[in-house]
Amino acid sequence: MADRDDQARWPVRTRPHVRWAEQEPTAGDADPAVIAAALKRAQARPTGNWFAVAASRDVRAGRPAGLRVLGMELVAWRDRAGAVVAGPGACPHLGAPLAGGRVVCGDLVCRWHGLRLSPEGGAGWRPLPCHDDGVLVWVRLDQAGEEPLPRPVLPPRPRPARGVDAVIRAVGVCEPEDVVANRLDPWHGAWFHPYSFARLRVVHAPPADAGDADDRFLVEVTYRVGPRLGVPVLAEFTCSDARTVVMRIVDGEGAGSVVETHATPLGPGRDGRPRTAVIEATIATSDRPGFAVARLASPVLRPLMRRAARRLWRDDLAYAERRYTLRTDPS
Repeated sequence: MADRDDQARWPVRTRPHVRWAEQEPTAGDADPAVIAAALKRAQARPTGNWFAVAASRDVRAGRPAGLRVLGMELVAWRDRAGAVVAGPGACPHLGAPLAGGRVVCGDLVCRWHGLRLSPEGGAGWRPLPCHDDGVLVWVRLDQAGEEPLPRPVLPPRPRPARGVDAVIRAVGVCEPEDVVANRLDPWHGAWFHPYSFARLRVVHAPPADAGDADDRFLVEVTYRVGPRLGVPVLAEFTCSDARTVVMRIVDGEGAGSVVETHATPLGPGRDGRPRTAVIEATIATSDRPGFAVARLASPVLRPLMRRAARRLWRDDLAYAERRYTLRTDPS
């Protein structure tokens, strides 16, 4: 009981120093068939044609944002009430980039000839269904071919009043399935990201015929906070839709915190190869009284959270890009 009380007061633990090459190998546990089966189940989950496109705070009042999904140029802005409007990014007049326009009284005004587009559309321009969940902005593109849903499939999150969120965007030469497959391989964590994780152990991997209740990975992992210090947690990995993997801390410090990894296909680059945007939202929470103070410091915390996420995805996009190359190279 004393140990549990101590952990409740101070979650950081000392850990023995283990050299990178002296870790217990995970190659024997990281069964490619298990990863492939988890990916196949994820790909069968409906998306309703919704794509995460940007952080909510990046679509600002008074300035349009340029976006791209499935090879389509899009634009997004906020109307006079603060609601997000999104639609084709080319002006219907002569094709000017609407992302270079100006927002005036909630309307988007093209810089080339002053064509004014209202949130309701007009002049051959029609808005697309969009959704702002308070952390991310989503756009629905029904040409994706699925049965449309009125709202994106959102996993449970900490209440806004109890969380701090940060969003990053990174782009790789791969397809969404390569990003999802990376996340469905938790065994690589301590080997590929030794600067962030230590003592990682997958305590449950879903069987090939897993149902919804059992379709998750459970991972015991220690987050590094110093050379010999770490915070041990139990985390689960699940897929809320075909392009989203959610990591949730289910036990330990920050229980309830989530990391949502959304893979959004951008279309081909100039070299003809596909580009995929990783749009990752980290939503941290804690029951500790001091977390209320941390929330007040969220403008300082967010850059630190984004820096940590970008460092991970610098490596993980290399993993996803390598997987794409091996999967599509005819030789």
